[in-house]
Amino acid sequence: MAPLNGSPPTERGGWWHEYVCPAHGVELAHIGFDSGNFPAGGVPCPHGCHVDTPAVRGAWTVLAHHFWARRIRLLAYQGQGADLLTSYARLYSELTKAGEHEQAQGWMQRGRLFHQALTDAVWGVPIGHAVLTLTEHPDRGGLGETLPMLDDMVAGARLARDAMVAQDNFSSNYTAWFNALGTTASQAAAAVRGEAWDGAAEWLTGEHGQFAHLHAATGEDGWEWESSTYYHGFVLRAYLLSLRGFDPSQAPDRLESMIRALSEIATDGGILPALHDGPYRRRPLALEWLELAALAQQFTSNHSLQAIATQARIEAGPTYDGLEDTLTNWFIAPARADNHPHAASSVAAASVAQPVRTSSARPRIVTTAAFAVVRTAGIHAVLDHGPHGGSHGHHDKLALYLYGVSTPWQPDPGQVPYGHAQWRDHYKSVAAHPTIRIDGLEPAEATGQLIHDDNSVTATIDGWYDGVRATRKLIAADNYLLDVVRVSADRKREIVLQFRPDVDLTVEVAPNAIRTTWTGDEKLYGYHRGNGIPLTRPGPGPADDPQRTRTWLDWTVVGTEATFCSVYSTTPLDTALAEVITDV
Repeated sequence: MAPLNGSPPTERGGWWHEYVCPAHGVELAHIGFDSGNFPAGGVPCPHGCHVDTPAVRGAWTVLAHHFWARRIRLLAYQGQGADLLTSYARLYSELTKAGEHEQAQGWMQRGRLFHQALTDAVWGVPIGHAVLTLTEHPDRGGLGETLPMLDDMVAGARLARDAMVAQDNFSSNYTAWFNALGTTASQAAAAVRGEAWDGAAEWLTGEHGQFAHLHAATGEDGWEWESSTYYHGFVLRAYLLSLRGFDPSQAPDRLESMIRALSEIATDGGILPALHDGPYRRRPLALEWLELAALAQQFTSNHSLQAIATQARIEAGPTYDGLEDTLTNWFIAPARADNHPHAASSVAAASVAQPVRTSSARPRIVTTAAFAVVRTAGIHAVLDHGPHGGSHGHHDKLALYLYGVSTPWQPDPGQVPYGHAQWRDHYKSVAAHPTIRIDGLEPAEATGQLIHDDNSVTATIDGWYDGVRATRKLIAADNYLLDVVRVSADRKREIVLQFRPDVDLTVEVAPNAIRTTWTGDEKLYGYHRGNGIPLTRPGPGPADDPQRTRTWLDWTVVGTEATFCSVYSTTPLDTALAEVITDV
């Protein structure tokens, strides 16, 4: 780790989601954090802008404080950083003496160091862990000055959690982090005082502790209720960070279900689809996945997140700092193994379909309350059918996302930082997703129904567009995936099936079919038949850079019924495969 010559910012922070270029909708460059000084001339964006506004300054300050919290945590594992921590504690007391942040937006639960209490918690947890780590070091002197800060963090976490309960929002992802802060800061304070920690009954096992929140915020399939990959990991990481020094066998089984859910949704190459609201690709998020994977593998040996960690290490790039390597001996007992009662998974494994030709890979289907995952013939398909997902939901019902091992052929596009209202609206919209659009309108929030057998899944939805019913059926064979979409309406409508690639897409219209080739690190071949007219047009790519142009394909039928059939394969389509959809 390179030496630090600067210091943390000396101002309170704002809301990190405003760290976005107003012109291009892309997150701004992460520069200058180590100095503690906002970059002269503004913060650059990848497209040449330099942005300097009060909102961006506040967001930069958030990220700079978080940078320093992470570095202090790393120093603590080396037995260093006590002087830096105590000076930071004095700064914290000075900056927060005015109480709640007066510049927070009205909808926010106000923080003290930052606009949001949630941001206070996400910053405070690594600070608490750093203090706790230093108390375990032989030369642990000088930490007494951190006590006012730690005690204030605990009080703030309690106040924020109580507010969530009073607002009937206990299941919010915020609550997990307020409990994590209360746990970590109170543990650290007890260790500084040389006392035994007695906070488990309040922060872990109590009426509003982490375990109660775990059951309130997740379903039996293990997914966090918003069905967002990002917020699922966000909450899971808070839970695992809360359990330092805990016995994994004493934790609720639901926690292992959450880990299993991530292993099931990820591709074999470790790509995590950015389902619903969350970044498509972001280096700070890659560091969070690395931390989560390191803790998860110590919690359970039943479900591996190694592929996710390997992919995250690549995405972290030059920001990689090896923090996850310091998280050894996180728990006081070994990882839960396959002799634990929970090890029996709810995965529904599909039997072999009737293939055109044989392959060594057998199709496999996993169903959850929100998604169906179909793996076959080198294709990783995700069909969205479940609940909307609250404020983090997107209008993506019946969307079909297609991945290879390491290639996002047709991914969930993710979301930009929330501070950019226009691009955020776009990535929430039906237009951004590979699903069905009616008359160019946004659908209502709705939940579909899913049925499945050994080699297929069928999702049905109505009530999203007035008078419109739709089904999407995926059939998995050894060497292809068949996708059949049927739409019926009570009156003449414009019915569009949308294709939204993140790779080069070529489209060939032949007399009896449409052929597509999806070219990335891996290739996907499509053969499509149905009534209607295909139209290609340029459109924005995924949300990590809305300026990246991709070829969109809209397949349009005007009428009361439409049927769209597609066969996908990772090898060039031959006549036998093309015949699969002739009689659908």
